[in-house]
Amino acid sequence: MADVPQDAPEHCPGTQSDTAGKASACAGCPNQSICSSGATKLPDPGIALVKERLSCVKNKILILSGKGGVGKSTVTCLVSRALAASDPDRDVAVLDIDICGPSQPRILGALGEQVHQSASGWSPVYVEDNLSLMSIGFLLNSASDAVIWRGPKKNGMIRQFLSEVDWGNLDYLILDTPPGTSDEHLSATTYLKEAGITGAIIVTTPQEVALLDVRKEIDFCKKVNIPILGVVENMSIFVCPKCKNSAEIFPALTGGAKKMSEELNVEFLGSLPLDPLLARCCDEGKNFLTEMPDSPTVASLNAIIKKIIQKCDGT
Repeated sequence: MADVPQDAPEHCPGTQSDTAGKASACAGCPNQSICSSGATKLPDPGIALVKERLSCVKNKILILSGKGGVGKSTVTCLVSRALAASDPDRDVAVLDIDICGPSQPRILGALGEQVHQSASGWSPVYVEDNLSLMSIGFLLNSASDAVIWRGPKKNGMIRQFLSEVDWGNLDYLILDTPPGTSDEHLSATTYLKEAGITGAIIVTTPQEVALLDVRKEIDFCKKVNIPILGVVENMSIFVCPKCKNSAEIFPALTGGAKKMSEELNVEFLGSLPLDPLLARCCDEGKNFLTEMPDSPTVASLNAIIKKIIQKCDGT
């Protein structure tokens, strides 16, 4: 195989891409003829590296949503904290692969922490004794720094997170993804396909504008063979922290997530209410489960967690 020169353009799509040698960034590149011929397309060695690194991780779960703003990162935080809290012997980790909008460091109260490197790889940041986190947010100089990357660079970062972090023995690895069905999702699916994806949890809100995009996410999972553990409806009702009365902020005019789940033959895991105290805990990086143990949100979350554990572990 011909060697690819090192002076590739900055926005090179990568030799493994279907657009290698054909993208606009390839014009004038000395590698263009080599890439377009397909001579460089060998199996990605990163897939085997990820499989080896994650061999001691029992369950790998993707948190997905076709639409932004539905509280996917919040649900990731709640699920990971609840899994860790329900059994002190259960080891849980969160991987934030929302490269351009990493929010887990703030939500999990790890803002400002730094990642350390050892002979066995990057060490994740520990939030609790049995809950760790890795995010690109730990690698930025400032929380305000923008990550302006094209697909291949995002792809490489996700591969590094999966193959070069010293995850150790884990019961659950929860991946917080950005909205949509594009680069980050395809990268995670590609690198995890040999290591095994336990399944995906789809997050939505009740209104039809969110359900439309979530239907696309469910279709994505089916097309790339990701098992769907179920759907969580977030912000289903508003519960007043003082008077405990409830109201629908986002009316489910078409039946909400439960009706959609029935139509698409996927399991409905449950609903989480809209709670302003939860939003405050996320902003302040506090553990909502210990701050507000009597909240209706915690009761609903525990019911959802039982279903997730039963699906993953059969218990």
